[in-house]
Amino acid sequence: MAMPHPEPDHKQLGSINPIEVHDDDDDDDDVEQILSVSPVKLLKLPHLTDYLSQVPSHNNPLELNPYYRPSDGFYITPSDVILRQIVYDLSGAGVSARPSSAYHRAGPRQRIVFEPSSIKAAIVTCGGLCPGMNTVVRELVLGLWHLYGVRQIFGIKAGYRGFYSMEPIQLNPKLVDNWHKNGGTALETSRGGFHLQKIVDAIQHRGYAQVYVIGGDGAMRGAVEIFHEICRRKLKVGVTGIPKTVDNDVGIIDRSFGFHTAVEMAQQAINAAHVEAESAVNGIGLVKLMGRSTGHIALHATLSSRDVDCCLIPETEFYLEGKGGLFEFLEQRLRENGHVVLVVAEGAGQDIIPRNEAQKQERDESGNPVFLDVGRWLKSELNNWWSRDHPNELFMVKYIDPTYMIRAVPANATDNLYCTLLAHSAVHGVMAGHTGFVPGPINGNYAYIPLEEVAKAKNEVNTKDHKWAWVRSVSNQPDFCRT
Repeated sequence: MAMPHPEPDHKQLGSINPIEVHDDDDDDDDVEQILSVSPVKLLKLPHLTDYLSQVPSHNNPLELNPYYRPSDGFYITPSDVILRQIVYDLSGAGVSARPSSAYHRAGPRQRIVFEPSSIKAAIVTCGGLCPGMNTVVRELVLGLWHLYGVRQIFGIKAGYRGFYSMEPIQLNPKLVDNWHKNGGTALETSRGGFHLQKIVDAIQHRGYAQVYVIGGDGAMRGAVEIFHEICRRKLKVGVTGIPKTVDNDVGIIDRSFGFHTAVEMAQQAINAAHVEAESAVNGIGLVKLMGRSTGHIALHATLSSRDVDCCLIPETEFYLEGKGGLFEFLEQRLRENGHVVLVVAEGAGQDIIPRNEAQKQERDESGNPVFLDVGRWLKSELNNWWSRDHPNELFMVKYIDPTYMIRAVPANATDNLYCTLLAHSAVHGVMAGHTGFVPGPINGNYAYIPLEEVAKAKNEVNTKDHKWAWVRSVSNQPDFCRT
């Protein structure tokens, strides 16, 4: 007879104190006793039993896996949590009265709710490319296959539209063996194509019990809608999102996969721009890096390069002409050093680039405003400025746009490891019956975060923190704010 699911971590536990909890899956009473006295608010992690009354469970097959041999402490208990905030001012200055948020820790549970031999899993990649997409797909397949014995794993081609417009491809370890060595996504991808009813109809018709969505903010919002529709239809289908964004603009988690690789590749472009600028009289090496709404790549590449004289990001405004403007700063730096390396994120300066009414209304397939090329515009403005103010002096601007080099390369070692941990965390969570969540590191520890939180959270550069101050100190650039 199937036993009821013993883990209470899919219910609303309220607040717990991670210091006082006991490492015992079945010790519900102990967990409940400390709810009223804890300063920690444990966020609800959705579970299939939230809307299904009969969800039998059984022992995790990892118990029988000769390569794992689970020992004490191997399985994650409902009292294992990750704190969102770990930095506090002990003086009490600025401390909020609200309890600190906590999330359930990611990892294998002792009980699972799916029978691996009979389930079908679907994996889809959406949106633009990012280093590590193939690694995530590969590790999802290997995790499902080798850890849990799942044999029916399907890849959805061409993003969300592939659910209802294309035949899936069956995946296995041999097929995906070398995928992590290649950039891009072997499943192919596209933007748009989200049709909720058609997608969930296809999930239901094909009998998928698990859906893994790898994509950016638009894909995560789509995954939230799919999760809600599956709940409404009362389907036994687990949905998890693995956020993909080379810009590192996903909120709550420490960083998104592919980001370290992107910064590494960005440095190569900056090095080339530095060589070009140094080799010319009054040379400017202009590099445009990815970053629609956040400047994390530009910021981290600037800090790690040390050759950048000026970094412009979407979170800060700048202006060209007049006292304290960009041109004045660049002229001073050219007089001092003879060359300048200027890094600009693609979303910077969009408010000062002239555009007609049609351009103001233009949207891409994901519904995002279409940005104009700030790099080409800035290059033109630089040339116009110099020819106007210094008509008889030599000047050269070399513009480098490494966008597709950065996002299309294979993941480096750090990101490959990260992708593996993300994928396996996702598999463990779904097998245990959790749904509507995102796996990701918080303060260095992997947690399960409600999908809806991640879909609406943003990770922008905080221009008031130490990291942006370091950029200013490295480049000695002003803030370009009009007084």
